[in-house]
Amino acid sequence: MTALFSVPWLLPAIAGLFGLLFGSFLNVCSLRWPQDQSVVSPPSHCPGCDMPIRWFDNGPVLSWLVLRGRCRQCEEPISIQYPLVELATGLMWAGVFAAHGPSWEAVRGSIFLTILFGIALSDARFYIIPHEMSWGGAALGLAMAFLPGGITAVSAVLGAAFGYGVLWLVAVGGTWLIRKVSPERLEEHGVDSAMGGGDINMMTMVGAFVGMWGVGLTIFLGSVLALIIHGPISMVYRRLIPFGVFLAAAAAVAYMWGDVIWGWYLTKILL
Repeated sequence: MTALFSVPWLLPAIAGLFGLLFGSFLNVCSLRWPQDQSVVSPPSHCPGCDMPIRWFDNGPVLSWLVLRGRCRQCEEPISIQYPLVELATGLMWAGVFAAHGPSWEAVRGSIFLTILFGIALSDARFYIIPHEMSWGGAALGLAMAFLPGGITAVSAVLGAAFGYGVLWLVAVGGTWLIRKVSPERLEEHGVDSAMGGGDINMMTMVGAFVGMWGVGLTIFLGSVLALIIHGPISMVYRRLIPFGVFLAAAAAVAYMWGDVIWGWYLTKILL
């Protein structure tokens, strides 16, 4: 086994193949869970003619290319989102395993980034963060904290509680402030709270994977990204971008480079 992994590119390549498969499943989850649909039944089918997709037409990326992006039966276009999500997930898995090698931390990190990607896809399209990804992801994060190489179980529990608590306080405080200053703002957007419950649940999951320091960095970076990106896009396209998308991107950065960012901040800014 050691000799097998001595080839530098082999492990990332194998992990990337697994990532393609997870990306194919992620497409199903991010489309069905926000609509309260089962990811098992009915099986994959064409949205145009409703015909089941045969197993040999359901492979990640390659099947889409072979079919030239069209259904074999009705020749309706198949969204390019499917191969792009599969490819992106495959590259994520390959990159994490290239960074961490054959370790449990590589598995943990790949699963965490995949969940974040699914949350971003679901929130961007449906403005919903499925409980399967938030609470289910939190359970996975807490369970995987007992594996060697990552944060401790205590750090995971504290991070999950901190992530939930901070976002809950922001939601309650923000709602109170808006109702005092400009109550019509909530009515304009058809909401009764400054922050959705999905974002709060999501940060519970993030905390279970990255701990309290990671939660703090995620909230800070997510807020900065939202301020920079949200305004121009919303003005041009007249469309709100859900905060969960920015939190997902920020959490990925916190996981991959959190220690470097905190180290730079503590040594270059505070000292």
